[in-house]
Amino acid sequence: MNYPQTFHYLYTTLPMFSHLGSAAYKKDLTNIRRLCELLGNPQARFKSIHVGGTNGKGSVSHMLASVFQHAGHKTGLYTSPHLYDFRERIRINGAMAEEAFIVDFIQQIQPAIESIAPSFFEITVAMAFDYFAKQKVDIAIIEVGLGGRLDSTNVIDPELSVITNIGWDHMNLLGNSLAEIAAEKGGIIKQNKPVVIGERSDATAKVFDDIAKEKRAPIYFAEDGFEVEDFKLQAESIEVQVHDKAKDTITGYSIDLPGIYQAKNILTVLQSLAVLKDWHIEHATTVEALRHVRALTHLQGRWELIRKDPGVVLEVAHNKEGVEQMLKHIAQLRFHRLKIVMGIVKDKDPELLLGVLPQDAEYYFTQARIPRSLPKEELKKKAEAHTLKGKCYEDVNAALQSALNESSPDDLIIVCGSIFLVAEVDKTLIREHA
Repeated sequence: MNYPQTFHYLYTTLPMFSHLGSAAYKKDLTNIRRLCELLGNPQARFKSIHVGGTNGKGSVSHMLASVFQHAGHKTGLYTSPHLYDFRERIRINGAMAEEAFIVDFIQQIQPAIESIAPSFFEITVAMAFDYFAKQKVDIAIIEVGLGGRLDSTNVIDPELSVITNIGWDHMNLLGNSLAEIAAEKGGIIKQNKPVVIGERSDATAKVFDDIAKEKRAPIYFAEDGFEVEDFKLQAESIEVQVHDKAKDTITGYSIDLPGIYQAKNILTVLQSLAVLKDWHIEHATTVEALRHVRALTHLQGRWELIRKDPGVVLEVAHNKEGVEQMLKHIAQLRFHRLKIVMGIVKDKDPELLLGVLPQDAEYYFTQARIPRSLPKEELKKKAEAHTLKGKCYEDVNAALQSALNESSPDDLIIVCGSIFLVAEVDKTLIREHA
């Protein structure tokens, strides 16, 4: 098989969560362990940091990767899902995995695929581990896919586990209370290995403390070590003043990821680096690396401004907490009218998300081209029950085209609700209107 054929085989043979939802979720680690054993347990041949949580885990993973890369370490980065290219999931020093490796890997593992019948995600995790081991990375930042305890990535023994926060997402798989969700995500805490918790809450702190105590894992809450003194949003960055409580110093950081939520994420990153003192990351290295996260790691879809006048922003916020953070960012901006292009997937709770959206925005309801998408007409009907007004469009680009046609230069257009929806935006459409 060549690369296009291999890519087609992956997408048509293996059950994908993005297409099937919970039907593709394997609730144990049997398959990934068997795959790793066949590959010689590559996950044991490199050092790693494991990053989970409800929101922010992708941004934190990219920030950490940027810091280690800028410090001169050969740095692997595994994230999911991808936006435009499957190979975005597996990077070393920002460069995507080679097509030739993916072809060779699938050819090598194809008999195991036929006998084990793994999911798409299980194969991609095994692929990433094999790639990082063969490329002899110094460290790999591994983002959890879903949950933690039973996630396929949870066969690594990391230097550090990181849990950004706990929110309402994937309740059908993870639990019906924040404590239950925290227990699942806390499953990445390892015996005698430190864990950093990005946000403390009354509903989850005891859960993490209890797991850490049982595992004899040193636990650190980011807010105990660092706090945001002030922040200022720029068009394509955020300036954050951070108080280091241990040193009683205040440092200014400029992060080229402008989302307001990055002010929280930087505390998680700084606390993680403080715990990983054996890596001897210089403070100046951290400051400079955070200035160039997008350039070094190619993170996309997190408050990604792709046009000005009117402003068009791609934002992968897809649950209540993520949308609330997006709205806090919007509240800091000046614009005339707000237009929201949105689509969500069926297994999210639309009532939670729709209940926090502004009633004075103009809505363009649509859906991504995946089976999991909530039909646009159903989304519109549910939105109307929350007095959100708008029209339906066949796809995200038709919706965006209409929003652009109806906008003045001082309007703001947000595309949000699903990473799969954001992935289908045709950026050439935006350039044609610029």
